[in-house]
Amino acid sequence: MDRKIRVLVAKPGLDGHDRGAKVMAAALRDAGMEVIYTGLRQTPDMIVTAALQEDVDVVALSILSGAHMTFFPAVLKLMNEKGIGDVLLTGGGIIPKGDMEALEKQGVGKLFGPGTPTTEPIEYIKEWVGKNRAA
Repeated sequence: MDRKIRVLVAKPGLDGHDRGAKVMAAALRDAGMEVIYTGLRQTPDMIVTAALQEDVDVVALSILSGAHMTFFPAVLKLMNEKGIGDVLLTGGGIIPKGDMEALEKQGVGKLFGPGTPTTEPIEYIKEWVGKNRAA
């Protein structure tokens, strides 16, 4: 039997607005995934350490502070350094389309903005894990 998709949902930095992260975490759980929510004010090191400890398939960052061009690359760099570069890094928040494209070119997965139906990231994660999970 295949194990459930494991997703770590994290709020990096000082952004204290976590309603969207909690809504997404609940939607992922309701879609049959195992969700680890790290809570507020996480550093990139804390996020990657938790991802390693929890053996996740996906790291999803929620960023509303405008610091996405700092946090996504920092988390991605640490993931690669710690040997989990094969884990999907995705997320959402208030991220301009041009920044989404720039982050995707760096190796970050698809990103989602406010108002995106929860079904879109859920389907994206299922599809990505289906194609990329090690057998």
